[in-house]
Amino acid sequence: MSDRKSGDDHETSVATKTRPKTQRPPLYKVLLLNDDYTPMEFVVHVLERYFGMSHSQAFEIMLTVHKKGLAVVGVFSFEVAETKVAQVMDFSRRHQHPLQCTMEKE
Repeated sequence: MSDRKSGDDHETSVATKTRPKTQRPPLYKVLLLNDDYTPMEFVVHVLERYFGMSHSQAFEIMLTVHKKGLAVVGVFSFEVAETKVAQVMDFSRRHQHPLQCTMEKE
């Protein structure tokens, strides 16, 4: 018997690195909800101040909230959405308005 193998000792295989696909973090919609007490001007101010909207954009969104009961005012990462909701809720409370702002996964 011979010590030589039939060439099987040098298996040629290509090592492929499978990189895990980096998933984008989930995004969250920030919503403003209508109520019968918060002044329209206050809602416009909130949209301009916390969501960087122009006066006309803010006015359009405010009308949507007023007519439809709610509107998406932005889509953000969890942390940013959470911060915006907290800012709006705090600002509304400090001005004694019942404006509601929530977030939900997109």
